[in-house]
Amino acid sequence: MSSDDLERRYRRLLAVYPWEHRRVYEDEMLAVLLAGARPGQRRPGAADVRNLVGAGLRARLRVGARGFTESSWADAAAVTGLLVAVVLLAIAGKALLDQLIRAPSLPPGFASSGPDLVDWLHVAGWAGVCTAVLVGWRWVAAGLAWAGVLGWGALVAPHTSDNPTYVVDMLPQLALAVVAAAALTVPASRRRAIVVLGVGRLLALVLAPVAMIALLGANRVNSPTFDFVDGVSYQVLYGIEASSELVVWLYVAGLAVAALAMVIAVATLTPEVRRRIVVMLLPVAALALVIDSALAGWVTSTMHMGHTVPLVPAQWAMLVLVAPVTFLAGALLVRRREETLRMVALGRNADREQPMGQ
Repeated sequence: MSSDDLERRYRRLLAVYPWEHRRVYEDEMLAVLLAGARPGQRRPGAADVRNLVGAGLRARLRVGARGFTESSWADAAAVTGLLVAVVLLAIAGKALLDQLIRAPSLPPGFASSGPDLVDWLHVAGWAGVCTAVLVGWRWVAAGLAWAGVLGWGALVAPHTSDNPTYVVDMLPQLALAVVAAAALTVPASRRRAIVVLGVGRLLALVLAPVAMIALLGANRVNSPTFDFVDGVSYQVLYGIEASSELVVWLYVAGLAVAALAMVIAVATLTPEVRRRIVVMLLPVAALALVIDSALAGWVTSTMHMGHTVPLVPAQWAMLVLVAPVTFLAGALLVRRREETLRMVALGRNADREQPMGQ
Protein backbone atom coordinates (compact mmCIF):
# COMPACT_ATOMS: atom_id res chain seq x y z
CA MET A 1 0.00 0.00 0.00
CA SER A 2 2.92 2.39 0.75
CA SER A 3 4.25 1.94 -2.79
CA ASP A 4 0.86 2.94 -4.20
CA ASP A 5 0.85 6.10 -2.04
CA LEU A 6 4.38 6.96 -3.11
CA GLU A 7 3.57 6.42 -6.79
CA ARG A 8 0.51 8.64 -6.53
CA ARG A 9 2.48 11.43 -4.89
CA TYR A 10 5.25 11.20 -7.47
CA ARG A 11 2.67 11.47 -10.24
CA ARG A 12 1.35 14.64 -8.64
CA LEU A 13 4.85 16.09 -8.65
CA LEU A 14 5.40 15.06 -12.26
CA ALA A 15 2.31 17.07 -13.18
CA VAL A 16 4.58 20.14 -12.95
CA TYR A 17 6.14 19.05 -16.25
CA PRO A 18 4.46 20.02 -19.54
CA TRP A 19 1.97 17.55 -20.95
CA GLU A 20 4.17 16.83 -23.99
CA HIS A 21 7.07 15.86 -21.71
CA ARG A 22 4.94 13.65 -19.48
CA ARG A 23 3.46 11.81 -22.43
CA VAL A 24 6.91 10.62 -23.50
CA TYR A 25 8.90 10.34 -20.27
CA GLU A 26 6.48 10.04 -17.32
CA ASP A 27 6.50 6.25 -17.01
CA GLU A 28 10.29 6.08 -17.33
CA MET A 29 10.83 8.84 -14.75
CA LEU A 30 8.34 7.26 -12.38
CA ALA A 31 10.08 3.87 -12.65
CA VAL A 32 13.46 5.44 -11.82
CA LEU A 33 12.03 7.36 -8.85
CA LEU A 34 10.31 4.28 -7.41
CA ALA A 35 13.40 2.14 -7.92
CA GLY A 36 15.45 4.62 -5.90
CA ALA A 37 12.94 4.83 -3.04
CA ARG A 38 13.70 3.38 0.38
CA PRO A 39 11.76 0.34 1.63
CA GLY A 40 8.50 1.50 3.19
CA GLN A 41 8.88 5.07 1.93
CA ARG A 42 5.48 6.74 1.49
CA ARG A 43 6.41 10.33 0.60
CA PRO A 44 8.92 11.84 -1.84
CA GLY A 45 12.09 13.13 -0.21
CA ALA A 46 12.79 16.86 0.03
CA ALA A 47 15.57 16.60 -2.56
CA ASP A 48 13.26 14.81 -5.01
CA VAL A 49 10.54 17.43 -4.54
CA ARG A 50 13.01 20.27 -5.09
CA ASN A 51 14.57 18.66 -8.17
CA LEU A 52 11.27 17.66 -9.79
CA VAL A 53 9.54 20.97 -9.23
CA GLY A 54 12.54 22.98 -10.37
CA ALA A 55 13.11 20.90 -13.49
CA GLY A 56 9.40 20.87 -14.27
CA LEU A 57 9.11 24.66 -14.05
CA ARG A 58 12.18 25.10 -16.23
CA ALA A 59 10.68 22.72 -18.79
CA ARG A 60 7.42 24.69 -18.77
CA LEU A 61 9.32 27.95 -19.30
CA ARG A 62 11.17 26.44 -22.27
CA VAL A 63 7.92 25.21 -23.80
CA GLY A 64 6.26 28.57 -23.18
CA ALA A 65 9.18 30.42 -24.76
CA ARG A 66 8.99 28.19 -27.82
CA GLY A 67 5.27 28.96 -28.04
CA PHE A 68 6.01 32.69 -28.41
CA THR A 69 8.14 31.95 -31.49
CA GLU A 70 5.14 30.64 -33.41
CA SER A 71 4.32 32.54 -36.58
CA SER A 72 0.89 33.45 -35.20
CA TRP A 73 2.53 35.46 -32.38
CA ALA A 74 4.74 37.28 -34.89
CA ASP A 75 1.73 38.05 -37.09
CA ALA A 76 -0.31 39.27 -34.12
CA ALA A 77 2.59 41.41 -32.91
CA ALA A 78 3.00 43.03 -36.34
CA VAL A 79 -0.69 43.94 -36.48
CA THR A 80 -0.84 45.03 -32.84
CA GLY A 81 2.18 47.28 -33.23
CA LEU A 82 0.60 49.11 -36.14
CA LEU A 83 -2.86 49.21 -34.55
CA VAL A 84 -1.64 50.68 -31.25
CA ALA A 85 0.68 53.15 -33.03
CA VAL A 86 -2.26 54.43 -35.08
CA VAL A 87 -4.39 54.78 -31.93
CA LEU A 88 -1.62 56.67 -30.12
CA LEU A 89 -1.16 58.93 -33.16
CA ALA A 90 -4.89 59.66 -33.07
CA ILE A 91 -4.73 60.48 -29.35
CA ALA A 92 -1.76 62.79 -29.91
CA GLY A 93 -3.46 64.39 -32.92
CA LYS A 94 -6.62 65.05 -30.93
CA ALA A 95 -4.62 66.69 -28.13
CA LEU A 96 -2.79 68.85 -30.67
CA LEU A 97 -6.02 69.94 -32.37
CA ASP A 98 -7.49 70.88 -29.00
CA GLN A 99 -4.52 73.22 -28.51
CA LEU A 100 -4.73 74.69 -32.02
CA ILE A 101 -8.52 75.11 -32.31
CA ARG A 102 -10.33 77.37 -29.88
CA ALA A 103 -13.81 76.07 -29.10
CA PRO A 104 -16.47 78.82 -29.57
CA SER A 105 -18.25 77.52 -26.46
CA LEU A 106 -15.33 78.58 -24.23
CA PRO A 107 -15.69 81.93 -22.48
CA PRO A 108 -13.18 84.65 -23.45
CA GLY A 109 -9.89 84.22 -21.67
CA PHE A 110 -10.19 80.46 -21.41
CA ALA A 111 -8.39 79.68 -24.67
CA SER A 112 -5.31 77.50 -24.45
CA SER A 113 -1.84 78.97 -24.83
CA GLY A 114 -1.22 76.76 -27.87
CA PRO A 115 0.77 73.57 -28.36
CA ASP A 116 4.31 73.27 -27.09
CA LEU A 117 7.26 71.31 -28.47
CA VAL A 118 6.21 68.14 -26.64
CA ASP A 119 2.80 68.16 -28.35
CA TRP A 120 4.42 68.40 -31.79
CA LEU A 121 7.02 65.73 -30.97
CA HIS A 122 4.28 63.43 -29.73
CA VAL A 123 2.46 63.63 -33.05
CA ALA A 124 5.64 63.49 -35.14
CA GLY A 125 6.98 60.50 -33.20
CA TRP A 126 3.92 58.27 -33.62
CA ALA A 127 3.46 59.43 -37.20
CA GLY A 128 7.04 58.29 -37.77
CA VAL A 129 6.29 54.92 -36.17
CA CYS A 130 3.26 54.35 -38.41
CA THR A 131 5.17 55.42 -41.51
CA ALA A 132 8.13 53.18 -40.68
CA VAL A 133 5.81 50.19 -40.21
CA LEU A 134 4.08 50.77 -43.53
CA VAL A 135 7.39 51.29 -45.36
CA GLY A 136 8.86 48.16 -43.78
CA TRP A 137 11.47 49.72 -41.49
CA ARG A 138 10.53 47.62 -38.49
CA TRP A 139 13.61 48.42 -36.39
CA VAL A 140 13.17 52.14 -37.01
CA ALA A 141 9.55 51.84 -35.90
CA ALA A 142 10.54 49.89 -32.77
CA GLY A 143 13.29 52.41 -31.94
CA LEU A 144 10.92 55.37 -32.26
CA ALA A 145 8.32 53.60 -30.13
CA TRP A 146 10.81 52.84 -27.36
CA ALA A 147 12.04 56.45 -27.56
CA GLY A 148 8.45 57.51 -26.97
CA VAL A 149 8.21 55.27 -23.91
CA LEU A 150 11.47 56.65 -22.48
CA GLY A 151 10.38 60.21 -23.25
CA TRP A 152 7.11 59.64 -21.42
CA GLY A 153 9.03 58.38 -18.42
CA ALA A 154 11.39 61.35 -18.43
CA LEU A 155 8.50 63.84 -18.57
CA VAL A 156 5.97 62.22 -16.26
CA ALA A 157 7.95 60.20 -13.71
CA PRO A 158 9.21 63.30 -11.82
CA HIS A 159 5.57 64.06 -10.92
CA THR A 160 5.18 60.75 -9.06
CA SER A 161 5.56 62.40 -5.65
CA ASP A 162 3.92 65.80 -6.17
CA ASN A 163 1.13 64.85 -8.63
CA PRO A 164 0.51 61.07 -8.51
CA THR A 165 -3.05 61.48 -9.86
CA TYR A 166 -1.69 62.80 -13.15
CA VAL A 167 0.82 59.95 -13.34
CA VAL A 168 -1.83 57.30 -12.67
CA ASP A 169 -4.19 58.82 -15.24
CA MET A 170 -1.43 58.61 -17.84
CA LEU A 171 -0.50 54.99 -17.09
CA PRO A 172 -2.93 53.41 -19.64
CA GLN A 173 -1.41 55.57 -22.38
CA LEU A 174 2.07 54.51 -21.26
CA ALA A 175 0.92 50.89 -21.30
CA LEU A 176 -0.27 51.34 -24.89
CA ALA A 177 3.13 52.77 -25.84
CA VAL A 178 4.91 49.83 -24.20
CA VAL A 179 2.63 47.37 -26.04
CA ALA A 180 3.38 49.08 -29.35
CA ALA A 181 7.13 49.12 -28.74
CA ALA A 182 7.25 45.51 -27.53
CA ALA A 183 5.08 44.28 -30.41
CA LEU A 184 7.23 46.06 -33.00
CA THR A 185 10.37 44.55 -31.44
CA VAL A 186 9.15 41.00 -32.16
CA PRO A 187 11.05 39.70 -35.24
CA ALA A 188 8.85 39.60 -38.34
CA SER A 189 9.29 39.74 -42.08
CA ARG A 190 9.26 43.05 -43.93
CA ARG A 191 5.83 44.70 -44.06
CA ARG A 192 4.32 41.70 -42.29
CA ALA A 193 1.44 43.79 -40.92
CA ILE A 194 0.34 44.72 -44.43
CA VAL A 195 0.53 41.10 -45.58
CA VAL A 196 -1.53 39.85 -42.63
CA LEU A 197 -4.13 42.61 -42.80
CA GLY A 198 -4.59 42.97 -46.52
CA VAL A 199 -5.54 46.23 -48.20
CA GLY A 200 -9.12 46.44 -46.92
CA ARG A 201 -8.35 45.87 -43.24
CA LEU A 202 -5.29 48.13 -43.43
CA LEU A 203 -7.36 51.00 -44.81
CA ALA A 204 -9.96 50.47 -42.07
CA LEU A 205 -7.34 50.58 -39.29
CA VAL A 206 -5.64 53.67 -40.72
CA LEU A 207 -8.60 55.70 -41.96
CA ALA A 208 -11.05 55.03 -39.12
CA PRO A 209 -8.96 56.95 -36.51
CA VAL A 210 -8.49 59.76 -39.04
CA ALA A 211 -12.26 59.96 -39.46
CA MET A 212 -12.76 60.00 -35.70
CA ILE A 213 -10.29 62.86 -35.24
CA ALA A 214 -11.94 64.75 -38.10
CA LEU A 215 -15.36 64.35 -36.47
CA LEU A 216 -14.10 65.52 -33.09
CA GLY A 217 -12.32 68.46 -34.71
CA ALA A 218 -15.47 69.43 -36.61
CA ASN A 219 -17.46 69.20 -33.39
CA ARG A 220 -15.01 71.49 -31.62
CA VAL A 221 -15.12 74.07 -34.42
CA ASN A 222 -18.93 73.98 -34.64
CA SER A 223 -19.67 73.95 -30.93
CA PRO A 224 -22.25 76.57 -29.80
CA THR A 225 -20.88 80.08 -29.30
CA PHE A 226 -20.59 81.39 -25.76
CA ASP A 227 -23.00 84.22 -24.95
CA PHE A 228 -21.97 86.76 -22.30
CA VAL A 229 -25.57 87.64 -21.41
CA ASP A 230 -27.46 84.39 -21.56
CA GLY A 231 -24.54 82.01 -21.31
CA VAL A 232 -24.74 79.06 -23.65
CA SER A 233 -27.32 76.32 -23.92
CA TYR A 234 -26.18 73.10 -25.56
CA GLN A 235 -26.11 69.34 -25.21
CA VAL A 236 -22.95 67.63 -24.00
CA LEU A 237 -22.12 63.92 -24.13
CA TYR A 238 -18.61 62.85 -23.11
CA GLY A 239 -17.12 66.08 -24.42
CA ILE A 240 -19.21 66.20 -27.62
CA GLU A 241 -21.04 69.53 -27.73
CA ALA A 242 -23.89 70.57 -30.04
CA SER A 243 -26.94 72.80 -30.01
CA SER A 244 -29.34 69.84 -30.15
CA GLU A 245 -29.45 66.27 -28.94
CA LEU A 246 -29.92 65.00 -32.50
CA VAL A 247 -26.64 66.52 -33.65
CA VAL A 248 -24.84 65.01 -30.65
CA TRP A 249 -26.12 61.55 -31.54
CA LEU A 250 -25.11 62.03 -35.18
CA TYR A 251 -21.56 62.68 -34.01
CA VAL A 252 -21.75 59.62 -31.75
CA ALA A 253 -23.03 57.49 -34.63
CA GLY A 254 -20.13 58.59 -36.82
CA LEU A 255 -17.61 57.75 -34.11
CA ALA A 256 -19.30 54.38 -33.50
CA VAL A 257 -19.14 53.48 -37.20
CA ALA A 258 -15.42 54.30 -37.32
CA ALA A 259 -14.74 52.27 -34.18
CA LEU A 260 -16.80 49.38 -35.54
CA ALA A 261 -14.75 49.38 -38.74
CA MET A 262 -11.58 48.88 -36.67
CA VAL A 263 -13.18 46.10 -34.62
CA ILE A 264 -14.36 44.29 -37.76
CA ALA A 265 -10.91 44.59 -39.32
CA VAL A 266 -9.39 42.75 -36.34
CA ALA A 267 -12.30 40.34 -35.84
CA THR A 268 -12.05 39.03 -39.41
CA LEU A 269 -8.43 37.92 -39.01
CA THR A 270 -7.63 34.25 -38.45
CA PRO A 271 -8.64 33.01 -34.97
CA GLU A 272 -5.01 32.32 -33.98
CA VAL A 273 -3.92 35.88 -34.76
CA ARG A 274 -7.11 37.42 -33.38
CA ARG A 275 -6.74 35.67 -30.02
CA ARG A 276 -3.16 36.86 -29.64
CA ILE A 277 -4.04 40.45 -30.49
CA VAL A 278 -6.63 40.37 -27.71
CA VAL A 279 -4.03 38.95 -25.30
CA MET A 280 -1.63 41.78 -26.17
CA LEU A 281 -4.28 44.44 -25.60
CA LEU A 282 -5.80 42.93 -22.44
CA PRO A 283 -3.08 44.32 -20.10
CA VAL A 284 -4.05 47.88 -21.04
CA ALA A 285 -7.73 47.15 -20.40
CA ALA A 286 -6.90 45.46 -17.08
CA LEU A 287 -4.78 48.43 -15.98
CA ALA A 288 -7.53 50.91 -16.87
CA LEU A 289 -10.08 48.77 -15.00
CA VAL A 290 -7.90 48.65 -11.88
CA ILE A 291 -7.42 52.42 -11.96
CA ASP A 292 -11.16 53.07 -12.39
CA SER A 293 -12.22 50.58 -9.72
CA ALA A 294 -9.56 49.78 -7.15
CA LEU A 295 -8.16 53.33 -7.09
CA ALA A 296 -11.45 55.20 -7.39
CA GLY A 297 -11.51 55.94 -3.65
CA TRP A 298 -7.92 57.19 -3.72
CA VAL A 299 -8.68 59.55 -6.62
CA THR A 300 -11.71 60.94 -4.80
CA SER A 301 -9.74 61.44 -1.59
CA THR A 302 -6.94 63.20 -3.44
CA MET A 303 -9.42 65.60 -5.05
CA HIS A 304 -11.16 66.52 -1.79
CA MET A 305 -8.31 66.45 0.75
CA GLY A 306 -6.63 69.55 -0.64
CA HIS A 307 -3.20 67.90 -0.67
CA THR A 308 -1.48 65.00 -2.34
CA VAL A 309 -2.35 61.57 -0.95
CA PRO A 310 0.60 59.29 -1.79
CA LEU A 311 0.03 55.77 -3.01
CA VAL A 312 1.19 53.02 -0.68
CA PRO A 313 3.74 50.45 -1.98
CA ALA A 314 1.03 47.80 -2.36
CA GLN A 315 -0.93 50.09 -4.70
CA TRP A 316 2.15 50.81 -6.81
CA ALA A 317 2.91 47.09 -6.94
CA MET A 318 -0.64 46.42 -8.13
CA LEU A 319 -0.29 49.00 -10.90
CA VAL A 320 3.06 47.57 -12.00
CA LEU A 321 2.09 43.89 -11.89
CA VAL A 322 -1.45 43.91 -13.27
CA ALA A 323 -0.33 44.28 -16.91
CA PRO A 324 2.32 41.50 -17.08
CA VAL A 325 0.20 39.11 -15.00
CA THR A 326 -2.78 39.70 -17.30
CA PHE A 327 -0.65 39.07 -20.38
CA LEU A 328 0.82 35.82 -19.02
CA ALA A 329 -2.61 34.60 -17.94
CA GLY A 330 -4.06 35.40 -21.35
CA ALA A 331 -1.19 33.66 -23.16
CA LEU A 332 -1.68 30.57 -20.99
CA LEU A 333 -5.42 30.49 -21.68
CA VAL A 334 -4.83 30.81 -25.43
CA ARG A 335 -2.31 27.99 -25.33
CA ARG A 336 -4.65 25.70 -23.40
CA ARG A 337 -7.60 26.48 -25.64
CA GLU A 338 -5.65 25.79 -28.81
CA GLU A 339 -4.21 22.60 -27.34
CA THR A 340 -7.75 21.47 -26.51
CA LEU A 341 -8.94 22.32 -30.02
CA ARG A 342 -5.99 20.41 -31.49
CA MET A 343 -6.77 17.32 -29.42
CA VAL A 344 -10.44 17.50 -30.40
CA ALA A 345 -9.45 17.76 -34.07
CA LEU A 346 -7.14 14.75 -33.72
CA GLY A 347 -9.96 12.75 -32.14
CA ARG A 348 -12.35 13.65 -34.95
CA ASN A 349 -9.78 12.69 -37.57
CA ALA A 350 -9.23 9.36 -35.83
CA ASP A 351 -12.98 8.71 -35.80
CA ARG A 352 -13.21 9.44 -39.53
CA GLU A 353 -10.32 7.12 -40.35
CA GLN A 354 -11.71 4.25 -38.28
CA PRO A 355 -13.64 1.78 -40.52
CA MET A 356 -17.38 1.60 -40.00
CA GLY A 357 -18.50 -1.05 -37.53
CA GLN A 358 -15.15 -1.30 -35.72
